[in-house]
This record gives sequence, structure tokens and C-alpha cells, in this order.
Amino acid sequence: MTESEFLQLSDAIFDRIEQALDDHELDVDTLRQGNVLEIEFDSGEKVIVNRHASNQEMWIAAKSGGYHFARQGEAWIAGRDGSEFFSTLAEAIRAGSGEGFSFDD
Repeated sequence: MTESEFLQLSDAIFDRIEQALDDHELDVDTLRQGNVLEIEFDSGEKVIVNRHASNQEMWIAAKSGGYHFARQGEAWIAGRDGSEFFSTLAEAIRAGSGEGFSFDD
């Protein structure tokens, strides 16, 4: 995939995350700046989503750890454990917010 295609895909991912947070009406603060989307919870805990264009990967940094995801078919899969991007992120958001959250709703 070209860098331009990667940037379009990752912009769509950022948009999907922000929309899902709005739809669930979670009490979080988000800051989207360039390649980074920061999600901060009332507790001060943060989840950081970062796109890494040179590797064409999406990264998640959360209290539970750091994860790198590469596109495989239509999904973003972690090389370390085979987990899927949106399920990993939803788990981190549930842990940080203490509320139910899913990208499937």
C-alpha cells in the first residue's frame, strides 16, 4: 500500500474511534494531533493511538502495554499475539473508563 493509502486508512480509523467514543457518550477527553490520538479518562489514565507511517502500522499504548498492528487483509493484526486492533483498543477503553464499550454497537 502506498503512504497516501495508509494515511487515508489511518485517518478513517481515527474518525471511527472518535465517533464511537461520542456514540457511547463516555466521559473522556480526546486530543488528535497529527499522527497521534490521545484518549484521557477521568482517572488521568491515557490510551494513545499512533500511526507509524514508515512501518505502515497502527500502535496502541495503554496501561496494559504497547501493541503494534499491521494490516492483514481487511483487519489490523498485532504481530506479537495476533490480536485485532479494535478489540484491543476497546478492551483498553473499557479498562480506562470502567464502563462498557465496544466498536460493534
